[in-house]
Amino acid sequence: MKTQPASHGLKEIPRHVAVIMDGNGRWARQRMLNRIEGHRRGIESVRAVVRTAGELGIAYLTLYAFSKENWKRPKVETATLMHLLGTFLRREIGELNRNKVRLKAIGVLEDLPPKVLRQFRATEAATAKNTGLTLILALSYGARDEITRAAREIAAEAVAGRIAPASVDEKTVARHLDTAGVPDPDLLIRTSGELRVSNFLLWQISYAEFVVSPTLWPDFRREQFLDALREFGRRHRRFGGVESLPRA
Repeated sequence: MKTQPASHGLKEIPRHVAVIMDGNGRWARQRMLNRIEGHRRGIESVRAVVRTAGELGIAYLTLYAFSKENWKRPKVETATLMHLLGTFLRREIGELNRNKVRLKAIGVLEDLPPKVLRQFRATEAATAKNTGLTLILALSYGARDEITRAAREIAAEAVAGRIAPASVDEKTVARHLDTAGVPDPDLLIRTSGELRVSNFLLWQISYAEFVVSPTLWPDFRREQFLDALREFGRRHRRFGGVESLPRA
């Protein structure tokens, strides 16, 4: 983490911010609109938060875009969401490159429709040399699924004799997670006021600071993001230790 210019009123900048983007459906329902309109409006919030994160020098931004459980939604809705995702990935290439944003993803990408997966790969390749913010989209992602897949891979290596069971430690597990090589989030933001983590980055958020915003995601923009960062700056992170008391 690094010091942030006082113009934004921020004491420090987290290296990695993760966001559970919640409230699209409620936003649409409050306005008597189709749920899809909430998702469309939410794309504008994604764009605003990505721009702000890049401007502030945040290194990693992980957005919970589509969970494994989201496939249980009506087929019309999931099909439309996939269409919106594909369109976003295609149209944002220029914006991402202008802002030096590199695109990555976590989750079971093979679950995505072939056309959407091809577009993701194309956008990922088009932004691969960018050196600014790394934007990570969690797509067809579930933390329990991620940990299960990691355990399966470790077990296979042990059976093959490439690793001794007694040598398995936290670093071993981390290397087999989708986020291998990415630092754990310093800050987890959840919008819409809900108080749950929804199977998101369960391993990685062990010591993340939580900020819950009452704002529904389609209304969550630059100022709401800055508010969450200001709250983060007021926290005293101890990572399980004891905060030192001032000497008398």
